[in-house]
Amino acid sequence: MKRWLPFVKSPPHVAVIRLSGAIAANARAGSGLSDAGLAPVIERAFRKGKPDAVALSINSPGGSPVQSALIAARIRRLAQETETPVTAFVEDVAASGGYWLACAADDIHADTASLVGSIGVIYASFGFHELLGRYGVERRVHTAGKSKSFMDPFQPEKAEDVDRLMELQTPIHEAFKAHVRARRGDRLKPDTDLFTGDVWTGQQAVDLGLIDGIGHLVPTMKTRLGEDTRFSLHGPRRGLFSRLGGQVIGAMADEVEHRALWARYGF
Repeated sequence: MKRWLPFVKSPPHVAVIRLSGAIAANARAGSGLSDAGLAPVIERAFRKGKPDAVALSINSPGGSPVQSALIAARIRRLAQETETPVTAFVEDVAASGGYWLACAADDIHADTASLVGSIGVIYASFGFHELLGRYGVERRVHTAGKSKSFMDPFQPEKAEDVDRLMELQTPIHEAFKAHVRARRGDRLKPDTDLFTGDVWTGQQAVDLGLIDGIGHLVPTMKTRLGEDTRFSLHGPRRGLFSRLGGQVIGAMADEVEHRALWARYGF
């Protein structure tokens, strides 16, 4: 009631945006992160109730670099428009695209056991051509355009395809590095290669300048704003179909891919 009375100062308010899951354009509500799915969530967090700060609660092994860039850019745009400070808190993992999202914040905190980093680009596939030959299966592919069968998993890997893949990955990696440098600036430890795709635990990430400190969301924000700080949670809303388990039927392939991303970090 106090917040509605004139001349009575309301307690500090922190809007918490939960960013949990793999990042993908086709992410379903409740199972992953996409710019389209998060747009109304981020908008509400920055504008509803005029929060004193926004906190990002991040637990993501990464995924789509484009979606990561779009989500991070949206957070920065709204932070500047509303003049709201943003702090990121890493739970288990902020790796690859997850760390890209964390860098959208003005400062980043993590648990000592959190995994942070993985500033790189990966392509993973399989080669099935020997399996087909073993069972007498002949694959027939006809293309108009010599690159249409690029990295076909049913054909032997070609050196020129690998070279072309590196040509595609390199500018994406450079964009990732530029984002980290722009957001972290001189906090990054000099003369250290932080862009190998490696990950570090919380204190190691502090020492390298990838994050700013060890700390959890509620106590850190209360120390910063006051013990009477109140929190509002904002996250993607799960639809009825998802809550009833229909997501399992329609997203088995997505689930396998997401589990593979998490498995890289032991989860």
